[in-house]
Amino acid sequence: MSNYFSDRELGPRPRTGHEIDTTTWAGIVAIVEALANGGAFGASFPELCPDGQGVCGNSTSSLKSAIEAEIRGLSWPLQTFQLVDEDFLPTTKPWAPPTMVALDFIEFVWRKVAQPIPISHHSFFQHDHLRFDQAAGRESFQGDVNRILARNGLAYDLGSDGQVRRTLPAVLEEALKRTYFGTGDRILDVMLEESRTKFSDPDPLIRREALERLFDCWERIKSLADTNNKAASIKQFLDRAAAEPTFRAVLEAETRALTDIGNSHLLRHHETKQTPVIDPHHVDYLYHRLFAVVELVIRKNAP
Repeated sequence: MSNYFSDRELGPRPRTGHEIDTTTWAGIVAIVEALANGGAFGASFPELCPDGQGVCGNSTSSLKSAIEAEIRGLSWPLQTFQLVDEDFLPTTKPWAPPTMVALDFIEFVWRKVAQPIPISHHSFFQHDHLRFDQAAGRESFQGDVNRILARNGLAYDLGSDGQVRRTLPAVLEEALKRTYFGTGDRILDVMLEESRTKFSDPDPLIRREALERLFDCWERIKSLADTNNKAASIKQFLDRAAAEPTFRAVLEAETRALTDIGNSHLLRHHETKQTPVIDPHHVDYLYHRLFAVVELVIRKNAP
């Protein structure tokens, strides 16, 4: 996707960003404007030859209407600056839409774009008549937009199915991909899969829901060995997870700490005295920490 010298020498930039800034947005806009100038939206929004000889480009008025109807807050031409008043003199400053709006727009473009291929030239109107290769257009757009996201350190990728997904932290992504949830408890398996799916969502609110669900999973795990005595149940699970006394003590301290975090940070209850977890990086940290415990306990207690 990217073969810049700096990437080869230093490695790619860490993809930890969650907000699409004005520079990234301007790059996305440049790609889409170039596509529109080349007629790449003609399959979805055709401009017809006046002589009736086929499609000769894309209708920007139709493109504008579709964007406004589907992506609230955007229009065509796409905006990258906004007017501001400073000391009664109007000026401009760089602008970008909210991140979720920008990501929705990326998916919109993927659905509508197609590579234009000239099939004949109309000398009178000085334009080409076109056919379109949708697969090639989508693949090219996917590569271009993912390069911009990667070069700007953003934790998002446009997939070949046209959906934007979050790029997970490397270690956690590997763990989530390799884990198969077969605990023997069907409800728990469903809850764990729901949490894993939500954690890959670009929306930070959905990812927070994933963390809340993982804490729910942890509470269910703690009661599976002995449904009548939760303390005895979790003791059985931890004993099987760590027979060596020193590590067993470390694991118990960690599980107690995570339980306290879940109870005090609006992750399992919603009382006014609890502290919300807002920062997406904090959500990632807590999810990684709790998932490591959950995976270890499940693996060591597998039938």
